[in-house]
Amino acid sequence: MTTFKSTDKWSSSFFSSWTIHLQDSLFIHLFNAENQAFGVMMEDTERVSVADTLFQLITSVQLDDMKSFLFKEIPGISIYERNIIVQSEQLDTHQFLSHESGPPLELILEDREANLKEEEQEEITPNTQSKTVFLYNSHNRESFLPHLKEENPNSAYHDEVNITKISERLRQQLEKRNIGVTVDDTDITGMLHKKGWQFYQSYEASREVVADVMKENNQLQYFIDIHRDSLPRDKTTKTINDKTYATILFVVGGDHKEYEKNLSIATTLHKKIDETYPGLSRGVITKSGPGNDGIYNQDLSENALLIELGGYENTFDELYATVDVFADAFSQFYFDTEKVMKE
Repeated sequence: MTTFKSTDKWSSSFFSSWTIHLQDSLFIHLFNAENQAFGVMMEDTERVSVADTLFQLITSVQLDDMKSFLFKEIPGISIYERNIIVQSEQLDTHQFLSHESGPPLELILEDREANLKEEEQEEITPNTQSKTVFLYNSHNRESFLPHLKEENPNSAYHDEVNITKISERLRQQLEKRNIGVTVDDTDITGMLHKKGWQFYQSYEASREVVADVMKENNQLQYFIDIHRDSLPRDKTTKTINDKTYATILFVVGGDHKEYEKNLSIATTLHKKIDETYPGLSRGVITKSGPGNDGIYNQDLSENALLIELGGYENTFDELYATVDVFADAFSQFYFDTEKVMKE
C-alpha cells in the first residue's frame, strides 16, 4: 500500500505521508507475522503498542514527540517541518525551525562595509575541454558576519563579499582535479529587484538561468546551487583533528516526481564525506509542502544538488576548508560514475 503506483483514487504519496511517522518496529512485527523465520532478528526490537499505533494513524500525533502535536494545532507551523533522510551527530530536528522567506529585499540590497583580505587564486587549466559542472547561487548575496561590520544575522548580505566566493573556490578545486566547471555570475538578487519580485522567488529567477545554460551547453551534467545556512556558529562548525570546518548540509526538494534520483546523489556524497570527516556533513534532508520551494530546480536534472555550507557566523577559512573536502568527495563520485558509464 505504501509503494504501489499512483492511480486516480490512490497514490503511494498518500500512504507514505500517512505512515511516515509510524515506528519502524511496527513494520518489522507485521513482516514477522507473515514470515516466522524473520523472528530471530526481532530479539532487540521494542514491543509495539497497538493503542499508540492506532492513535498515530488517526491523529498523526506521536505521544513521545510533542512537536507532532504542535504541528497539528498551531496554524502555519507545519511549514517548518522537514524530513531527515540521513543525519550525523550534528543534525537536530530543532535546527529546521527556519523559513525560506528571508529578510526584506530592501535590507539585502543595502550597501555594507566588508573586511575581507583578498587572496590570489591560482588559475588552473583542467586537463579537459568540456565543462560538465555548473555552479550557481540562488541567494547570491548571502554573506558572513565575521567579514562584515554588522552584528545582526538579517544583515549578513553583501554584493561582493558573499557566497559566490565559495563557488569560485569550488571551481578552482574541481579544475585542479581535471573537472571542467562553469560558474554563473548572475546577480539573482539584483534580478529580483529589477523584476519587482520578492526574496522567496529566488529559485524562480535562478531557474531561468539554469534552463538557459542547459540549452546552450549540452555537455553540462551536474548543477550545484550553493548556499549558506541561517543557523548560528555552534550549529554550523565542526573541529576535526584540531582544524575548524564549516559544516555542509544536503537539501533535496521533495515536491517533484523524480526527487529520489537527486536524493541518491546527495546521500552518496554525504556518505563519502562522512567516511573521512565524520560529522562534517550534517546530513541529507528533504523539504516540501507550503512555505518551501520544494523543487529547487532539481526537476531540471537528476544530477542537481543544493548544498548549505556553513552559516552566517563562519569565516571564509572554515568555508574554504570544507569546500576542499567536498571537492575531493565529488571528484571521487564523478570519476567513479564516469568509469561505470564507459563500461
